[in-house]
Amino acid sequence: MRLILMVCVSLLVGCSKPELQLELQLELQPEFVDVEGNGISLAELQSKPLIVNYWATWCAPCIKEIPELNELAEKHANEINVIGVNFDQPGPDEQLKQVRKMKIEFPVLAGEPSEKLGVTIPRVLPTTYVFAAGGKLVATLVGPQTGNSLLAALEADG
Repeated sequence: MRLILMVCVSLLVGCSKPELQLELQLELQPEFVDVEGNGISLAELQSKPLIVNYWATWCAPCIKEIPELNELAEKHANEINVIGVNFDQPGPDEQLKQVRKMKIEFPVLAGEPSEKLGVTIPRVLPTTYVFAAGGKLVATLVGPQTGNSLLAALEADG
């Protein structure tokens, strides 16, 4: 599907003014890339409620909550976006190695997203930011979470 979209846009870009070409190319660039190299747009993330979890390999509570986040991401894939952020931001190869070691099954961003998401980099781990669809921050949860506590934070928004 992306290939078809790219071909269509390429055809349109070839027939348009240079200013329009630049605008179309900028719109196609995703704001984020995950550790596997997949582009993720902010619009895609904000199309439904979003859970953003900051973790680190040295954080025991982070390690404990990963299975909860994996389960939430799997069970609610059609209703909720779940992404992770490696607090330490090591190089790309090390990030991928750590994600695999921790058995994280949801996308983990390769870069630090706080500025684009409008949040601060947490000082305590784990920290989970909960956003309503559309991007409104509805909760900042410090400490390990469960699938139920995250769903409750989303429900509290309403």
